[in-house]
Amino acid sequence: MARPLRIQYHGAVYHVTCRGNERKQIYSDDGDRQTFLKKLAESLKIYTVNLFSYVLMGNHFHLLVETPLGNLGEFMRQFNITYTSYYNRRHNRVGHLYQGRYKSIIVDKENYLSVLSRYIHLNPVRMKEMKDKTPKEKMDYLIQYPWSSLPDYLFINSREGFIDYEMVLNEYGGDNERGRKNYQERIYKDLSNGLTIHDRIKGQSILGEEGFIEWIRDRFLKGKVDRECPPLRQLQQYKSGEQIFASITRVSGQSMDEILTKRNPLKYLTMDLLCRIGGLKEREVGRILKMDYSTVSVGRKRHRERMKGDEKLRMVAQSIERELSILKN
Repeated sequence: MARPLRIQYHGAVYHVTCRGNERKQIYSDDGDRQTFLKKLAESLKIYTVNLFSYVLMGNHFHLLVETPLGNLGEFMRQFNITYTSYYNRRHNRVGHLYQGRYKSIIVDKENYLSVLSRYIHLNPVRMKEMKDKTPKEKMDYLIQYPWSSLPDYLFINSREGFIDYEMVLNEYGGDNERGRKNYQERIYKDLSNGLTIHDRIKGQSILGEEGFIEWIRDRFLKGKVDRECPPLRQLQQYKSGEQIFASITRVSGQSMDEILTKRNPLKYLTMDLLCRIGGLKEREVGRILKMDYSTVSVGRKRHRERMKGDEKLRMVAQSIERELSILKN
């Protein structure tokens, strides 16, 4: 079977799945699952990716994500590598954790975001042992299942900060008591009536109405053949170095000469933005900033650590990213 094309563009939404090598478990205990979610949250932040829904199963996971910067490949590469490295170290193993590369379906956000969210949340009751359970028993199981975003969609007392609940719940009346109740009722109907998406997926990788599918075909697939990947520079909506520098100086009130001084934390923020939002490799950033690429790598790690405890720096970074998100290339 031909491998589906990788399509990446500004604001694309995906259903992403990844299965363990030889269908083996990818978590040995709850400690692994907690670390998996921690690594996921870190990667979402690094690559400015929005997460709408997730579920962790024994030998695979499902994510529903949006990529404002059109960078799914970079995000998944970082995330899978960091979790695999952790898992191999902890369990004294080597080699691949996952079965090949991740699978992704591009999603018509306007028409199928809610459907995919519900489909993902129903996964824990698709196991053989749940087959003969009543809809109520299945609903109770889903509510108690700890490794899914569904409980936090229904109850706000223990929500995780790295999930966007509002976008899905808007279809059910908003992120309020009424909207959450309506979402739960729809999940219950799905348990009674069934919910499948496989018959609606076109070309192994597109889920959407005909207009959306035609738009994808015309923009990204015309003249393409299997195993061709559209050039990332053509599809991703990266910002230029000039735009990034201008935004940093405007928001911070400092010149680039001041920012690039030895101990200025904005220097490390600049490195990070040039990689994430400028789409540059660390070696390219090193050439632009006249430093070794290893210095860029260390600087970005230092920046991520500092962001955890420096509220002022976080506010500056958020302001710059908001400004850059509305700039045209």
